[in-house]
Amino acid sequence: MHTSSVDAPPRPEHHAVARFAGVLALCSVLLLTLVAARWSPLIGADGDIAGTTHRWAVDEPVLTQTCRILTDWVWDPWTMRLLCAAVVVWLVVRRAARWTALWLALAVALGTVLQQGVKAAVDRPRPVWPDPVDSAHYSAFPSGHAMTATVVCGLLLWLLRRHGVGRAVWRTAVAVAVVSVVGVGLTRIWLGVHWPSDVVGGWLLGTTVVAAAVWVHRRRQP
Repeated sequence: MHTSSVDAPPRPEHHAVARFAGVLALCSVLLLTLVAARWSPLIGADGDIAGTTHRWAVDEPVLTQTCRILTDWVWDPWTMRLLCAAVVVWLVVRRAARWTALWLALAVALGTVLQQGVKAAVDRPRPVWPDPVDSAHYSAFPSGHAMTATVVCGLLLWLLRRHGVGRAVWRTAVAVAVVSVVGVGLTRIWLGVHWPSDVVGGWLLGTTVVAAAVWVHRRRQP
């Protein structure tokens, strides 16, 4: 009698992914707690780094304008979601991959809901400067740009790896993903619209979503 993949006993790699997701979740909760409690060493470090980078941003208008273009257009959360939507459509066209298309869309959507929920719960004010170089809305923690880029790039990288793309394509994809995820976080700090811990929180929560989504997909597939 055939046993479905849902009923099959978990494989060792399933446990590894679950443990990884659990560790990331604990790290995310710890950072969130420190931010919500306004832990003095963290708040002090955030202020020192943000103050220094803001002075640099004011003194380097060309670099600052480049950061604005990158963060508002290239690495904007809606740009990332549109990229994800294009991949979802491509997967739907491939009828055998419709479950993966649904999984990808839901993972990104749930990541956005989690992001907005944490923002509302923590309600952390953004940095305020007498001479701002950019502006942003909503609460600061976590960085939506950093979290969205991490979720989308992480999931798409995993899909590429799973489909066994060539070495050159894989290396290029990894390089683009790393530059995008790290780059968007740095631009948010440089432009003075996020504290450094907001960006780290976005990276942590985003990676947690990716690990949890991969675990779900592995559990669903034979």
